[in-house]
Amino acid sequence: MNTVVKFGGSSLANAEQFKKVVEIIHADEARRYVIPSAPGKRFSADMKVTDMLYVCYAKAKSEKDFKKDLAEIKKRYQEIIDGLELDLSLDDEFKIIEKNFNNHAGTSYAASRGEYLNGIIMAKYLNYEFIDAAEVIRFDEDGHFNAETTNRILSARLEEIERAVIPGFYGAYENGKVKTFSRGGSDITGSIVARAVMADVYENWTDVSGFLVADPRIVENPEVIETITYRELRELAYMGASVLHEEAIFPVRYVGIPINIRNTNQPEDNGTWIVESTCQKSRYVITGIAGKKGFCAVNVDKDLMNSEIGFGRKVLQAFEDNGISFEHMPSGIDTLTVFVHQDEFADKEQKVVAAIHRLAHPDHVEIEGDLATIAVVGRGMKSTRGTAGRLFSALTHANINIRMIDQGSSELNIIIGVANEDFETAIQAIYSTFVDTV
Repeated sequence: MNTVVKFGGSSLANAEQFKKVVEIIHADEARRYVIPSAPGKRFSADMKVTDMLYVCYAKAKSEKDFKKDLAEIKKRYQEIIDGLELDLSLDDEFKIIEKNFNNHAGTSYAASRGEYLNGIIMAKYLNYEFIDAAEVIRFDEDGHFNAETTNRILSARLEEIERAVIPGFYGAYENGKVKTFSRGGSDITGSIVARAVMADVYENWTDVSGFLVADPRIVENPEVIETITYRELRELAYMGASVLHEEAIFPVRYVGIPINIRNTNQPEDNGTWIVESTCQKSRYVITGIAGKKGFCAVNVDKDLMNSEIGFGRKVLQAFEDNGISFEHMPSGIDTLTVFVHQDEFADKEQKVVAAIHRLAHPDHVEIEGDLATIAVVGRGMKSTRGTAGRLFSALTHANINIRMIDQGSSELNIIIGVANEDFETAIQAIYSTFVDTV
């Protein structure tokens, strides 16, 4: 067995958490490649090290004195080193960081130092080889991740290394300048490493015991999803579920490596398995519920719209010309509705309406704001009769008016639109119908 393990910031926030992590790694000989995040919050009012680095570098870039801020960051790492009783000094590393901050090395460089330093500590504590991610993960000149070049470099580097620590979140351009992924990018690094070594499994350790069927801030003690497919996860992640960075799916998906989401503080839990496909039935008809607030519906009416070639393209061109992307576009015979993010649309709404009239010549355009979208996702929906009926019945009994319905041909999900004020109640009603009543 060959397992890649990634640990999030909460799992590495202090020395005690480090000790838990190392116990987990040592509990399974297959856990050979480790991807650490930067130290997260130690308590609710605490600050993540990555955020401390952003603040520190902002001062450096503004030619303000940042030495006190850098000293606080160094203190955080020293507490971990002392707590682990390591014979390790980061003095030289912080001298280099201070010099590069003074030389305005860039925000990506600054943010990446959190993972970089934590990787050095982790490698020392485990007695594993440390590999700087900037040496093995490549971005092209446009700042896009270069998957094939990275896989070639990383595979060759790790071929002769039995055990290693590779910091998450960053890589570098060909010229060596550091470039980060988006926030949460350590998940992506773990997936990249898993592909490079053709791991049997990619374990992603965090502070929850897997994906939950619904947001615990809305539904009290929601059930854990035992198994979820890549496609289901993509749908839920896009709609706001955030346990795993959605881009972390792609490197392992192409080679069929499963992901296992685990809880550092409850390692005995099985967590959630993310797989390409499975014959295992989920415990419930639905796999998960997720959603977002803050949408706007632009309703375009025109008699015989369905017989006019190019009508939809003309309507969407009005949004494209104004730099606005759309989320959903349900339609009828004489109507077409475009769902967009309200904060992107608000300042341009009249320009868009005017463009729709100019390009598509509709009979009427109406705008409705303060809407939310909710996705009900599940591979079991396709083979279960009456799923949509149960969903709409649940919302009817909760006295919720449905403003939009959208379902793809895959029958993997149903997306509904409701008023912002009904968002939480709608999710609770759906959860109660599909999970609590089973």
